[in-house]
Parts: sequence; structure tokens; C-alpha cells
Amino acid sequence: MNVYDVINTRILELLEQGTVAWRKPWNAQSNYPKNLISKKPYRGVNIFLLACQQYSNPWFLTYKQVQDRGGHVIKGSKSTPVIFWKFLDSKEPELSEDKNGKIPLLRYYSVFNIEQTEGIPYPPAEETHNIFDPITRAEEIIAAMPMKPDIRYGGNRAYYSPTLDYCNIPNQHTFNTIEEYYSTIFHELAHATGHANRLSRKTILEPSYFGSHEYSKEELVAEMSASFLSDHAGIENTTIENSAAYIAGWLKALKNDKTLLVHAAAQAQKAADYILNVKPEAQEE
Repeated sequence: MNVYDVINTRILELLEQGTVAWRKPWNAQSNYPKNLISKKPYRGVNIFLLACQQYSNPWFLTYKQVQDRGGHVIKGSKSTPVIFWKFLDSKEPELSEDKNGKIPLLRYYSVFNIEQTEGIPYPPAEETHNIFDPITRAEEIIAAMPMKPDIRYGGNRAYYSPTLDYCNIPNQHTFNTIEEYYSTIFHELAHATGHANRLSRKTILEPSYFGSHEYSKEELVAEMSASFLSDHAGIENTTIENSAAYIAGWLKALKNDKTLLVHAAAQAQKAADYILNVKPEAQEE
């Protein structure tokens, strides 16, 4: 398997787990993945490959670096591939891919997060600490949701677990803006409305894979609902651009379904109404 195949396979695995690169408005710079030995941050696609992991620490090492430091990799740990590339002088400049007569050298190697190891001291993870000033109306919306799922804070991922019925949100002070925090929690709460004990939405109840019609539709529902809720909270103007980009990304996967947007919007309205604890009959069409 060549380098491109390895990296593409890994990215697809991350996407199938629901990891979306453009939906991560927290810890913008402080937790960039770095090599523990060199202390240098990773670059390019390596940032995506490593930052999408569930680990709270940014430090990574190769297996040999772990051994050289006197530690060991915890049994069963799965490594992550990262790439290394540079340009070399070509012996045949006329055949090179670079105007200066150089050819690219591309390799990949595997690394482990420090949390996958034992016996190695390391600096504590730095965490963005922005001032968090709660928005009253947004807090009221969250508090009003009937049968609200458990909301857990921490880590580097935002997600809803249909099986265990809880939302996980990174710590509030790690978000780039207060508005993005509320937009994110609205998005995950919208997913939670699909639980069997709430609106019993097919796109949550039935297993689906990344990129499938049902998965993509559920993401549209959640983001459109988050947009509606942000409007109710008075923060829509500051989050609409990100929401539009997010929605446009999913629509590309469903461009052949002309009814999708209308159906997703209807489901999103139901989700927003549920969270707001508003009866549909009380609303004008």
C-alpha cells in the first residue's frame, strides 16, 4: 500500500466515525498536535489526522521514540499514520516535478499519543482559556428542553451518543467564541431529539455510515435546527456563515435528492420546537 492509500484510508476511517474537519470551533491553536521529542507541531494533513483523535494531550511519538524514552505502548493501542515529505535533487532534472530540478520524497510512519503509553513523563496539555460569559437566552433554551439528555464536558470532541443518550461537549472556555459554543451544543441536542424517547427520528434510530443518505440528512437536520435555535437565542448573525458552509458541505453528498432540503428543514423545525418545549399547533405555518 502506498503513502496516499494509507492516508486516504485513515481519513475515511475518521469520517466514518463522524469526525468532520470543519466542525471544531474550540482549542484553535493551543492543542495543536506536536512531537514530544522535537516539540515541533505537525503540519498539513497530519494536523487533521492527529487532531481528530479523542486524546486531550497533543503529544505524539513513534514506537522507537517510546522505547528510547524507557516507556512502552499500552497493549492493544492503535497507531496513527503521519506523512513526511521533502524535495530531493534529481539526477535527471528534465524528469523532475519541480522547476528547480527537484523530486518529492514522500513517506509515512506511525505514531502513538502519549496517552497510549506508560512510563514517559510529559508536559501537561495546554487548554485554551477564553472568558466564558453565558448568554441568558441560550441558557434558558437549553434548560427548557424536555427529557434533556445528560450533557458531559471535556475532551476534544463534540458528539451525541444515541446508545447511551448523552451529549459530549468540549469545555466551555475552550471555544473560540461564546456563540460557537452554543451553536455546537444546540447541534448535539438536536441530534438527541431523535432518540426513541423523544421524537424517534429514523436517522438517529437506524445505524448509518458516513456519507450515506441517512447520515447526511441527520447532519443537515442537526445543523439547521442549531441555526433555528441560534436565531431564538439572538446569536444567528454570528453563526450563520459557519452553518451555511457546514450545510453546503453535506448537500454536496445529496445533490441528486431535490426533496432533501425541504424534508430536513421540516425535521429540523420539529427538533427545535421540541428543545424549545413549544407545541407545533402554537406555531404559524
